[in-house]
Amino acid sequence: MDVPTLTRFLMWSMILNSGLFAFWSLTILFAPDLAYRLQYRFFPLERKTWDVVMYAFMGAYKLLIVVFNLVPYVALLLVG
Repeated sequence: MDVPTLTRFLMWSMILNSGLFAFWSLTILFAPDLAYRLQYRFFPLERKTWDVVMYAFMGAYKLLIVVFNLVPYVALLLVG
């Protein structure tokens, strides 16, 4: 795989992952009760526990986006 193809792949990967993260964040921000009710069917947790789990997963997902999408993308932009 050549550098321009990999750069384009990382760009689209970052766009898709960031869009998913934005959708997730907006859902938790504007409709937390709906998100909780939908997830409660599958994972019956208390509300406070669910909030902690969601924020922890959001933080981990954001960190993974930065480490595996943003950093390699910027590095390839600087090299190529």
